[in-house]
Amino acid sequence: MRVERQAGIGRAILARPDKRNALDRAMADELFAALGELEADPAIRVILIRGDGVDFCSGADLEALAEMMDAPGDVHREDAEALGRVFLAMRAIVKPIVAAVHGRALAGGAGLAISCDIVLAHEEAKFGFPEVRVGFVPAMVMAILRRAVGEKHAADLVLTGRIVGAEEGARIGLVSRILPGRTFDTDVDRIVEDIARAPKTAMALTKWLFYKLDELGFNDGIAAGVVTNVEARATDDFREGVRGFVTKGKKK
Repeated sequence: MRVERQAGIGRAILARPDKRNALDRAMADELFAALGELEADPAIRVILIRGDGVDFCSGADLEALAEMMDAPGDVHREDAEALGRVFLAMRAIVKPIVAAVHGRALAGGAGLAISCDIVLAHEEAKFGFPEVRVGFVPAMVMAILRRAVGEKHAADLVLTGRIVGAEEGARIGLVSRILPGRTFDTDVDRIVEDIARAPKTAMALTKWLFYKLDELGFNDGIAAGVVTNVEARATDDFREGVRGFVTKGKKK
């Protein structure tokens, strides 16, 4: 992992280009630590995850898994839990997390992408969950995938292992926006810079409520919305934003 900070943006960069940024235990631990550091940094308003080299992330490091194949069950559990902690942290962090996906995002790499709040895809990006083709299971990522694309699209992806392009990914819910290849990097920077300018308390409350609704029925969701609405009204960001809007309107 490599971590960079600039102008309110924290970049968590997968830095194993020779392995197509395959996920092993060390990378999972480093990513978890990087996310924690960026969440705790008051200067950071948005977190961007992207990969070095030609791919975003090719999934689990199969060579690393092969080396530990005969290890006891508790070792395999600890290895799996390392990535599980990352997925849980990404939901718990109240700062927005954006994935910039170029090349391939496969298996756990696709899971990492869709665990982000927003997925910005290069027009030639590819997504897929091909675990079943090597006798594996897209186990943890299914909890995220079903929420992102719905039951039938999720079943199609995990049971066939097929790879989809950015256009289909956007149509079924894997992708938030498709960006042109020639302006991909500058477009990503422009979008995250715009997010970083938003009031951070409003952003935090919005993200918290957005995922809290997963746990609630409709009536309880409305009730939670009422509480969050009132909390937002008490913040300095809200007061300054409303006063600024009203003042601007009166000048027109």
